[in-house]
Amino acid sequence: MKILFIHQNFPGQYKHLAPLLAKQGHECVALTLKVKEATTWNGIKVLPYSLPNRGGQNVHRWLIDLDTKVTRGEACYHAAVKLREAGFTPDLILAHPGWGESLFLRDVWPKARIGLYCELYHQTDYPHMNFDPEFPVKDIGTDVLRMRMKNLNNHLHFGMADAGVSPTRFQADTFPAAFRKRITVSHDGINTIQACPDQEVVAKFKGVPDLTRDNEVITFVNRNLEPYRGYHIFMRALPRLLKERPNARVLIVGGDEVSYGAAAPKGKTWKQIFIDEVRGQIPDADWERVHFLGRIPYDAFLKLLQVSRVHVYLTYPFVLSWSLMEAMSCEAAIVASDTAPVREVITHGETGRLVDFFDKESLVDEVCALLDDQDQRAALGAAARQKMQAEYDLNSICLPRQMDWINSVMEA
Repeated sequence: MKILFIHQNFPGQYKHLAPLLAKQGHECVALTLKVKEATTWNGIKVLPYSLPNRGGQNVHRWLIDLDTKVTRGEACYHAAVKLREAGFTPDLILAHPGWGESLFLRDVWPKARIGLYCELYHQTDYPHMNFDPEFPVKDIGTDVLRMRMKNLNNHLHFGMADAGVSPTRFQADTFPAAFRKRITVSHDGINTIQACPDQEVVAKFKGVPDLTRDNEVITFVNRNLEPYRGYHIFMRALPRLLKERPNARVLIVGGDEVSYGAAAPKGKTWKQIFIDEVRGQIPDADWERVHFLGRIPYDAFLKLLQVSRVHVYLTYPFVLSWSLMEAMSCEAAIVASDTAPVREVITHGETGRLVDFFDKESLVDEVCALLDDQDQRAALGAAARQKMQAEYDLNSICLPRQMDWINSVMEA
């Protein structure tokens, strides 16, 4: 079978699935903006395409998002036409539609089966919108209209797709009922063999003393440090947390950019805004135990999780982070926000502890309680790993489920 992958940052969510399909003997090709020259990765021929240079246009602000997606869709269309002219006709197209690349592929290959990675449909009711009162929508009426326009890309894909796949029920359930019926819930998978506990781990980070399981380590991980992932709540919990845990080291992973939600005020970063807010409440000696690691390599990230005594994860009602599930797979004791996507994997008192997203005092209480209770940490961590192995393991659960989904797409 000939399979075409479409992802602006390939492999993205196809990191494990694409190599498996290539290994099985399928002819796999990917179109992506990530590379500048054609290359081969794990048996997949990866081909670049580029975006045209465009001047500024007088476009309504609600259409800017769609305009960028159509631009990418057109560029990908031209690359697909060249691929067709070179003799490649896919039987199956697997695409992440979030950036618009796949908008016009049905026009290039009318008979191909198309399966979409359905990450999120933008909802306009609470708690999807206006969840955090600190950052309210300025005009809820017009913002509902803006989000409706932002969903145009999703709707344009619904008609061309044969089926969809979502990693969690929460994400799948954001989609309209008519298309939701065509979405299979199947997580991308957690490599529980790689993400595993290691009692002998030694974690080394620049500017931080070597850390082992004997150290009291609290961890917090975001792709980027921003309100959508509760960075502001965690930072506001730090003064009391550091005071109550004089031997703890707090390791914070994440970049200075914005992955989700609004950007910080011009010239500022969310990271620095909330450092500035709490720094005056924290003595210098305590602040020396807070370490901002930025973005770190994956092997260092796993050591971070393996050495963690308590891992804190906070999120708006949004896409669930792999980092939480990898922490669970490493047997970390989790304190997380009591929000819908988190409740899909964390049951309070069984696989972790849940707190109200906004309640920094309860957050500190739960973290401290776990730090004082080795047996409870061990029990929660073991149950968390067991859940990952039983329901989200990459090789035994998720890849077979994804293969079943692909077979259903081809047979539909």
